Amino acid sequence: MTTHEPREEKTAALLRAAAMATPGERITVEQLLEPLKRRAFGFLLLLLAIPNFIPVPLGIGGVMGVLVVALGLEVLLGLEHPWIPGFLKRRTMSREGLLRFLDRISPIIRRLEKVCKPRIQALTRRPFTFVSGAIMVLIGILLALPIPFTNYLFGGMLIAFAFALVERDGVLLLAIWVTTIAMVVLSATFSHALLKFFRDLY
Repeated sequence: MTTHEPREEKTAALLRAAAMATPGERITVEQLLEPLKRRAFGFLLLLLAIPNFIPVPLGIGGVMGVLVVALGLEVLLGLEHPWIPGFLKRRTMSREGLLRFLDRISPIIRRLEKVCKPRIQALTRRPFTFVSGAIMVLIGILLALPIPFTNYLFGGMLIAFAFALVERDGVLLLAIWVTTIAMVVLSATFSHALLKFFRDLY
């Protein structure tokens, strides 16, 4: 007789359940990530994407970018679970605000959940986590740079990256790797052309 592994909940359902797991109007980052266990890297990346879609003070992309770089370095080093500084663990967020955000991005989530599934899972494990970590660092650097109107773009990439990690979707992960490298090349080419243009003016 064959036994079947219990089907794992999808990303949105897991995050919503984690948000409702503790009482009170506010929830700490530690409380939110605790029940997510081995999927915490993907969920933490999703949390870092949130401020890019809500009205926040100017320069938040720089702050989030630095945090994404730090998380990417942890993946690059091969850590099994994210190490979070104490001050960040104790950081609280509005439970209602988090649930509202999940509702707001539900159309994106539904689309991602339809296409995301465990595929080429070897790409989500060592030694390929080195590549994921490096790509995460690149996205964090791009997000931190003062490039106008890019928060939504890089925030969207972080959401897709988070889903790829949580759902262990190697196909989506590979697409993100290729897209990020292409964006870095295009950004470097554009910056070089812009620098040459201004240099020629003088």
